[in-house]
Amino acid sequence: MSTKMAAALTAADIETKAHILIVDDATVVRLYYRQLLETVGYTVEEAINGIEGLEKALRSKFDLCIVDVNMPLMDGYAFLHALRREPMTRTLKAIITTTEGGEADRQAALEAGADAYLVKPVKRDEFTANVAAMLAHSV
Repeated sequence: MSTKMAAALTAADIETKAHILIVDDATVVRLYYRQLLETVGYTVEEAINGIEGLEKALRSKFDLCIVDVNMPLMDGYAFLHALRREPMTRTLKAIITTTEGGEADRQAALEAGADAYLVKPVKRDEFTANVAAMLAHSV
């Protein structure tokens, strides 16, 4: 593990064993995020679209969701809108990751309920720093 990655993820984050939901239709992306997160001690579950993600979010307690925008069945915006309507998931932290890098896209993600917005391909250090920041504010 790089020094920068270790610095971005504090010992307190690792000790809490944060439970993170990755919602993305791309297998390679899910595996990449999973590897980064599990390497530092987080537990991870995956969903391949917004519907599956919403079902999982309503069944289990998560500390953070990492959500793609462009997915079949239910996109990331609809997923976040649905998440924010449910009392048990209303305050769940969410990071949107997308290939859409325009200001209107960022604004749409924030309006849908994203707490952070990352443009793919997401650099490892940027990803881990954002995860750590979201988890630090989810307590």
